[in-house]
Amino acid sequence: MESAVVTLKKGGGRSLKAGGAWIYDNEIESVMGSFSDGDLVQVRDFDGYGLGIGFINRHSKIRVRMMSRNPAQSIDREFLRRRVRDAWEYRKKTVDTESCRVIFGEADFLPGIVADKFSDVLVIQSLALGMDRFKEVIVEELKSALQEDGITVRGVYERSDAKEREKEGMERIKGFIGEPFDTNVEITENGVRYLVDVKDGQKTGFFLDQKYNRLAVQKLCRNARVLDCFTHTGSFALNAGLAGAREVLGVDASELGVHQAELNAQLNGLEDRVRFQTADVFDLLPELEKKGELFDVVILDPPAFTKSRSSVRNAVKGYREINMRGMKLVKDGGFLATCSCSHFMTYELFTQTLQQAARSVHKRLRQVEYRTQAPDHPILWAADESYYLKFYIFQVCEER
Repeated sequence: MESAVVTLKKGGGRSLKAGGAWIYDNEIESVMGSFSDGDLVQVRDFDGYGLGIGFINRHSKIRVRMMSRNPAQSIDREFLRRRVRDAWEYRKKTVDTESCRVIFGEADFLPGIVADKFSDVLVIQSLALGMDRFKEVIVEELKSALQEDGITVRGVYERSDAKEREKEGMERIKGFIGEPFDTNVEITENGVRYLVDVKDGQKTGFFLDQKYNRLAVQKLCRNARVLDCFTHTGSFALNAGLAGAREVLGVDASELGVHQAELNAQLNGLEDRVRFQTADVFDLLPELEKKGELFDVVILDPPAFTKSRSSVRNAVKGYREINMRGMKLVKDGGFLATCSCSHFMTYELFTQTLQQAARSVHKRLRQVEYRTQAPDHPILWAADESYYLKFYIFQVCEER
């Protein structure tokens, strides 16, 4: 069957031509031929020049997601096998693969699908209709590539329960792909052991993108008093404990997260030095300040305060407030690790917000380092959504 043909408006497809993978609904002049949502279509420029092949979905503002720049490319099993193997080979060269993100959507040229490896378990998240059709083939090819390196996958769990699926006109689903298995999986990262709940934990169960940022914090925490805000399942707090902090407090609003963090502390024999509290960080920080509490290291790892351009202004307020509060709790000469995981909060905007926060509380910041997400979440230039994590470590000094 001949593919339908999507023709762009004159001047359309700017991000695509710069190297991105998305074509928005307002960039399209016409769609000729018959198709169903999720089908592969040919994409042409306004003058008929072939730009490649992608899958179309009328339910989504991202109308076409590109699979290949070659208009003659067959999107078949062999094509998917190559893409999956390229993704795994890249991880083997760039990260510790005991637990890592093996496929990161558009940045691995497999738009709309994510695959995380937790020890011998895979967690798959499919967020685009066209890619949903290839999901099981991708899982099989991934298992086969890992098997060749002696890694037998014990089980696969699908976490396609994110809200984004609704924007694609898809139901949110979760469940086993293949045989059921115990969904509490033990992993080790930076020498820290964790129990990851791949069935009910946030997103795919654990935030792998901060792996080397957690490691970067370790060297600051020896013999320190540490406050870890938005601790989730305790990851920064446990890295601090393992590095020899004398006292660590991890805080999160989620009771489930805190319960898991406590189990993780016991798993590492750190429960005497690392404790956790269920609380709203925005409420707790002013209370700690009132009590005159000070810490050698404060870590702020909040959830994304904005998931759209329209809410950026409110997000800036949230980031500014949380960082002002955090800076006040760092003793003179102590350290602040702070980050944003929203790609709408750009590097420039986040940097400016931190500067304003420091000025407001009369602190001077000395930058120790700036980091982004771990390399298993590669940043594809021109695909802006793939660059989302901004992570700073500062020494916080009184004005003098």
